[in-house]
Amino acid sequence: MNEEIVISEGRARSPRRFVRPKEGRKIAGVAIGMANYFGVSVVLVRLIWALLLLPGGLPGLIPYIVCWFIIPSE
Repeated sequence: MNEEIVISEGRARSPRRFVRPKEGRKIAGVAIGMANYFGVSVVLVRLIWALLLLPGGLPGLIPYIVCWFIIPSE
């Protein structure tokens, strides 16, 4: 796979990839993948997913399962 290197402010960095990493997973790696991509704490993302599960489960469960299948694994 050919990945470009992005030069920003004189520093080279890899482009952001939206993947579910193999390390740090609790269930499927969706929360840590989102946290890494958006640059926020994984605790915050997991808290948001947990809050979405409170009103009957479906508002959080269905999007989580969809993300599990759509977001590629590392």
